[in-house]
Amino acid sequence: MAYYLGRDVSVTIGSGHHVEVTTAGALAFVASTGVDFASTTPITVTDLTSLDIGIGVTDEDITYMGSKTVLKAEIKKETTISLTRKKTNNCWDVIFNGNGTNPSARWGIKTGGVIPNLDGEPSVSETSLTDGYFGYQVKVTLSSTESMTIPNMQITGHTLSLNADGTTEETLELISQETPIIGA
Repeated sequence: MAYYLGRDVSVTIGSGHHVEVTTAGALAFVASTGVDFASTTPITVTDLTSLDIGIGVTDEDITYMGSKTVLKAEIKKETTISLTRKKTNNCWDVIFNGNGTNPSARWGIKTGGVIPNLDGEPSVSETSLTDGYFGYQVKVTLSSTESMTIPNMQITGHTLSLNADGTTEETLELISQETPIIGA
């Protein structure tokens, strides 16, 4: 697990669809005058206070009868990211919870129609942001210009913290089972 302060990193969120919350508080998949969350041109997360990255692997031990050898098989990889920012609007609330008309945008795709990956469009490992891209692509850039891009992330949690001094922060949690792309 790695923890960074918001001033030490830059985080952008991209998607195969434009995702935003309108000024009326509705979820929209077309560009208008609202607050942008993600797009085919990645959107920078503003007012970021902290970033927590966790990388893990789930293994399974398999023992065969009559053999003293144990097989350790890798089942899945998992990358989780927690973004914490100062709450300035209701964008992350609507993205996670929906607004009554639209369910939510947790998976980075339009809710109607066939899921693009099952419709013969780009595979789950596709890293370019095309219209058939599933999930969000999160890119974390350190101040030293090193970057880590995690494709196919889904939103798994949203929390809000209220403090006595009036400072309100919110945290958005994302998860992916794809291998991160690390580069300069």
